[in-house]
Amino acid sequence: MKNKLKCSLVTPTYNWPEALELLLLSIMNQTILPNEVIIADDGSREDTRIAIEDFQKKFPVPLIHIWHEDIKNRKPRIMNQAIAKAQYEYIIEIDGDIIINKHFVEDHLQFAQKGFYLFGSRVNIQASLLKELFFKKITHFDFFSKGIKKRGRTIRIPFMMNFTKIVEKRSSKLRGCNMSFWREDFIKVNGFNEDLVGWGIDDSEMIERLHNIGIKGKRLKFAGIAYHIYHNEQSKSHLEINHEIERQTKEKKLTYIEKGINQFL
Repeated sequence: MKNKLKCSLVTPTYNWPEALELLLLSIMNQTILPNEVIIADDGSREDTRIAIEDFQKKFPVPLIHIWHEDIKNRKPRIMNQAIAKAQYEYIIEIDGDIIINKHFVEDHLQFAQKGFYLFGSRVNIQASLLKELFFKKITHFDFFSKGIKKRGRTIRIPFMMNFTKIVEKRSSKLRGCNMSFWREDFIKVNGFNEDLVGWGIDDSEMIERLHNIGIKGKRLKFAGIAYHIYHNEQSKSHLEINHEIERQTKEKKLTYIEKGINQFL
């Protein structure tokens, strides 16, 4: 265990305080707490701010709320602002609709390694469980829990990470809802690309640039367990444009973008 490694846990959110509450409760239950939690708020309403302020009174580590105006989906920009504010060397990124296993932070820190980023899977919480989930504020799941899919991903055997292969190029299994990286590597590629708007691609395009500077990946298997709360899919109207930006990044082996975290450092 890398006890000396300090981390900032960063999560985006947008107008879903009920889901954010379950995430924050699951963070409070961690075997190893992050050194700070930063909420990157893409313009949520007042009820999200009130919920965060309530948590700030009882949260065991600094809980920082970074907000900008709701113009349109600008997740890359608010995430850049959040990571620019991060005080610690290692960044754990999760979505605001995720509930994390109590060993989640511990696992990311244990397998953090210079020259690599980590990415994990997610277990899906089904729509049929949502009413009970929010009413009972459920934050604990295991293999036998009802209302989940991909339950094989609930099994935690960290020893199996000894057999994980190095990922030389961006994996199709990469999900921004469960990943971690060194802040200095993120800054080297100038963070998230703010030319990407709407849903999708921001995490994977950034990872392409990490690979282009020689950073490699490791997939968390039987570790870093996360549960994704069901929601309706967001609009994918900009997906074709975003895919083209990512394709250019890959083909031209781009390592740096113009509008990124440099605006906030």
